[in-house]
Amino acid sequence: MKPKLLLVDDDEEIRSQMKWALLQDYDLLLAEDRASAVEHFREAKPAVVLLDLGLPPSPGSTDEGFAALKEMLTLNSGAKIIIISGQGEKGNALMGVGNGAYDFLTKPIDVEELKVILKRTFHVASLEREYNQMQQHLKSDSFEGMLGTSRHMQDVFTTIGKVAGSDAPVLILGESGTGKEMAAMAIHRRSARRDGPFVAINCSAIPETLLESELFGHEKGSFTGAHMQRKGRIESAAGGTLFLDEIGELPAPIQVKLLRFLQGQRLERVGGRQEIQLDTRIVAATNADLDESIKNNTFREDLYYRLAVVVIRLPALRDRENDVLLLAQDFLRRFADETGKHHLSFEAESRRALALHYWPGNVRELQNRVKRAVIMAEGRRISVVDLELGGALSIPHGTSLKEARESIERDMVNKALRKHNGKIAPAASELGVSRPTLYELMDKLGIKRDRE
Repeated sequence: MKPKLLLVDDDEEIRSQMKWALLQDYDLLLAEDRASAVEHFREAKPAVVLLDLGLPPSPGSTDEGFAALKEMLTLNSGAKIIIISGQGEKGNALMGVGNGAYDFLTKPIDVEELKVILKRTFHVASLEREYNQMQQHLKSDSFEGMLGTSRHMQDVFTTIGKVAGSDAPVLILGESGTGKEMAAMAIHRRSARRDGPFVAINCSAIPETLLESELFGHEKGSFTGAHMQRKGRIESAAGGTLFLDEIGELPAPIQVKLLRFLQGQRLERVGGRQEIQLDTRIVAATNADLDESIKNNTFREDLYYRLAVVVIRLPALRDRENDVLLLAQDFLRRFADETGKHHLSFEAESRRALALHYWPGNVRELQNRVKRAVIMAEGRRISVVDLELGGALSIPHGTSLKEARESIERDMVNKALRKHNGKIAPAASELGVSRPTLYELMDKLGIKRDRE
């Protein structure tokens, strides 16, 4: 379908010349006065307009032309209106640009030059339209800053919406990089505690000797270096939400104290003798296999059931259907704006590579790759080299997305198993997945489990 172009000029000869010069490339709409121009513009919604300022009933004045410009921009502020002016009307043309016109041309018009300008203008209009559509798409698919149109993520959003209104503890499960803290933040923002604090702590990032004090606080003089009383993270999150990331790394003695808090919402600071009543909601997360930890007696079963009143499982990025490209476009827009590299886009091969990649690091890996690509890109297109995803293109053209992904998954799983002599735990660690996830992958791909 040809793009629509509106030409507004009271000179019949000029309209006729333009018609024959442009009819092959454009769906040309012709108007000779303001009323017919605005009517065409309202009904046909052309992206580009060529507008002569001298229109009847006063062709010697610019009043009607400026009035037409104002009315059309009121109807669509994004329209590209190019003013056509005589040699002595350059000042008026510049005034028109100041009032929102896209550009101006001086009579007599060079047809070849006009064709180049129109091609560029329609291209810019198309880019802006795609960008606006993407923005609307992102808004409609966003849930508390989380993006996803896949069935798995829509289920997650539904569960968060249901559980947020209660004070029940929540356990979020998912591989590293799937967005567990964002999910916890979404629960907090959707809850009645939204105006209270959201406090996050990574249980694996703090030495065991300091973790108890960090969580529960301490009294002055309770240990060497305790020069003053200090509130812990649980107390700091009172009236709000405490997010315990990597809960599977919590040492056994601290598991006991956390269990006691969950049972009665009361705690004692380290070195203290007085119980403190608190109102803190606990949301925990882990990428570990807690079932295995319970079997190995490294995680308390009673604590698990206290934490897992509601369990939310975040899907791996590779299982989220078309969300990869949706997220990639959002990251691209965000980082391009930050670096001033506007109008960057992915090459077709880059989009294919993004769709085929296994994403062991999930959303965090995608974010980092796109950020790097924006920095490294030299032109207006992001290549597979910029993304460092060249290896994904070894799949032959004509292969379906499902077949290509399974081929890559099978190759990676087999390589990891061979490297570790069939041992599941180290192979799963290298692939960035849990043991249960690796078992599921092996079953799906028809890889026998007898390597154990």
